Amino acid sequence: MADVQEIANRVIQNVEQVIVGKRKSVQLTVLGLLCQGHMLIEDVPGVGKTMLAKSLAKSVGGKFQRIQFTPDMLPSDVTGVSVFNQKTLEFEFRPGPILAQIVLVDEINRATPKTQSALLEVMEERQVTVDGHTYALEAPFMVLATQNPIEYEGTFPLPEAQLDRFMLRISLGYPNKEQEIEVLERQHQAHPLQRINQVISVEELLAAQEAVKAIYVDKLVKEYIVDLVRQTREHPEVYLGSSSRGALALYRLGQARAAMTGRDYVLPDDVKALAGAALGHRIIVGPAARIKDIEPEAIVQDILDQVPVPGAQVSPR
Repeated sequence: MADVQEIANRVIQNVEQVIVGKRKSVQLTVLGLLCQGHMLIEDVPGVGKTMLAKSLAKSVGGKFQRIQFTPDMLPSDVTGVSVFNQKTLEFEFRPGPILAQIVLVDEINRATPKTQSALLEVMEERQVTVDGHTYALEAPFMVLATQNPIEYEGTFPLPEAQLDRFMLRISLGYPNKEQEIEVLERQHQAHPLQRINQVISVEELLAAQEAVKAIYVDKLVKEYIVDLVRQTREHPEVYLGSSSRGALALYRLGQARAAMTGRDYVLPDDVKALAGAALGHRIIVGPAARIKDIEPEAIVQDILDQVPVPGAQVSPR
């Protein structure tokens, strides 16, 4: 697991040249990358959401595209369109920006539901279907979407089916005083994004993603993951709980976190550390909970406090 740990550390250190004082958020982003998952970065304007996505893409290399979602966008602006070529008298497919390897979808909730739905197939099946033809995407593929949670003017909330396709939802938050001073100092001459370079190859990333899948997960840990997810459906404050994608996300993220720390097995602590980011956005709180301003993350923490942690067991290997 040393290779996965080294690759992850190289990316984290490179991104931290741009993103100051947000190591946990950067680590979660790299975890999502190792798990071949998609990320929703949700926070107020100006805290570095877009810079986090751009610096990650620059660290990894590969084909990068940015899509600025606006209310007047159409699904074909995302997936691509077939155009009639008058010379050959045939239709030719002009690929849209989603046919890349790392895609930044900026302000995802500014597009209409019709356009948002263009991402459903590509995020789940890693393919695009246009005019009856299906085009597979090149690995690795990752969608990094940003949205502002407090601005409702001209926005369209993401439906549950869309949210469920994001492996993780993270936020950055405001920096403290010392970190904000450091931000000013780093941008004295030029933006630090201009100074960072690619630190891993696409081939190294693909190898790391395969190595993560080999991490051992004990049956008791699997049961713990399923118990947590099932409790989100039975909690009294929850209207709609997590789907099975939530369990799969926790399972894969636990493997990646173990690999990043140099272990070849998953601990219950890995699952507990990632439950909030992996399950919070998959929970819809009930009307009574909304009145009391109960957040999904608080419900996840309550479930973590209630579900017993599995004890030690000798590995059968």
